[in-house]
Amino acid sequence: MTAEERELSDGEYKKLTPELIDVLRNIVGAKYVLYDDFEKVEPYSHDEVVGEKWAHMPDAVVKPRTAEEIAAIMRLANREKIPVTPRGAGSGLSGGAVPVHGGILLSLERMDQILEIDRANMVAVVEPGVITNNINTTLAEEGLFFAGYPMSVESCFIGGNVAENAGGGRAVKYGVTGRYIIGLEVVTPEGDIIHLGGKRVKDVVGYDLIHLMVGSEGTLGIFTKIFIKLLPLPVKKVNLLVLFKDISTAVALVPKIMTYGKIIPTAVEFMDRTAVELACKYLNEHLYSQEVGAMLLIELDGSDEEQLVREYEVIGEMCQSAGAIEVFVADNYTTQERVWAVRRNVPEGIQAAFPVKASEDLVVPIASLPELLPKIAEIAAKFDVVIPCFGHAGDGNIHSTIAKRPEMPAEKWEKIEEQVRNELYQLVLSYGGTISGEHGIGHKRIKYMQKALEPATITLMKRIKQAFDPNLILNPGKLFK
Repeated sequence: MTAEERELSDGEYKKLTPELIDVLRNIVGAKYVLYDDFEKVEPYSHDEVVGEKWAHMPDAVVKPRTAEEIAAIMRLANREKIPVTPRGAGSGLSGGAVPVHGGILLSLERMDQILEIDRANMVAVVEPGVITNNINTTLAEEGLFFAGYPMSVESCFIGGNVAENAGGGRAVKYGVTGRYIIGLEVVTPEGDIIHLGGKRVKDVVGYDLIHLMVGSEGTLGIFTKIFIKLLPLPVKKVNLLVLFKDISTAVALVPKIMTYGKIIPTAVEFMDRTAVELACKYLNEHLYSQEVGAMLLIELDGSDEEQLVREYEVIGEMCQSAGAIEVFVADNYTTQERVWAVRRNVPEGIQAAFPVKASEDLVVPIASLPELLPKIAEIAAKFDVVIPCFGHAGDGNIHSTIAKRPEMPAEKWEKIEEQVRNELYQLVLSYGGTISGEHGIGHKRIKYMQKALEPATITLMKRIKQAFDPNLILNPGKLFK
């Protein structure tokens, strides 16, 4: 067995002893080590993935405050071969922050400071435990913003966004998180503190390790400082909520807005009929009629109000020509919050109606959406499950939730959940898509990596992991076995 194919097993990893717990307490302070206390430790055993089978208890939760403390923890863990799982807010949907081998759960919740807003260089420097929404709240006072926009901004930490290369609603116009990360301070698995990039815009000295770290799911290093490229805050914004009779017609219009309309919206979100109904029921909202088969939520932003009016009029006319039932214009904060609340609360609506479910994060080339979505409905009918679909039509990212009908026996669900997931993955791969667009692999999707990537590619990734983490102690059991 080659080095890159080796993985430490549970038997090879060592357990935390009372003596090692004392060392950890000396590093971070006794009150910041949770040990032998089930009620306090249990919340760190899972993320937002539903189901006990995805959870695993750590031996201890450690809450460092500085890069130096993290470096000391990693040197100890590397020497003693103790697994370490970094964790942000725990809002992930792939099991990426779950300590599947036990050991140390390294929570970054105390590293929550916005260290600097450098207006002259258009850069913010933040710690990994800052809630993403707080960054933009602070930046707005300076007339700036961070364009990375995951939909869970009010709960997620920026460190987790960078680790997953989070996408979200604004990716159509502005791109995903990684586009705005220009520097990192990182603690390596062996306990070194390294500095990558910084406030400079250009840097081609050596390999681009910044963007290897971005999206690495906490397997190559632990972020302790993040340098974010900023943009001027758009002063005007307008949203269109567009109702259609069917999902294929709705999503077929999306590339035409950009190619024929020559307009790049900030966001183009879609919701199928089931997603709309569940979100509206959850909110006690009444935005739709019985004819509605799908909704598009289109956002435009900029500095020129007249231009925005011209653009939304063009898009509105294109929607009506394509057979839209209704086009609602939301041009003030109250109405914009009302329409976005529907989109943001689709997951909550699904959870309320179908507590037993599996959330998937498929992605395909955007032109494939009109053909693909009806085929997802066929898979749902074949297995007698519900699969609400919603997500980012502008970049082909579909959040398909496999939901168990309440009347379905649990034994049947256990048998077919895996079959449904397999068929969904095979479907998107046949369209040139892949199995995750923004939620990541974590430990939930490990066994499907070989479907999405060539063996040589996975071998190369394992070699990279080995180079960074020779003892394979950092977030083991993620991405690949």
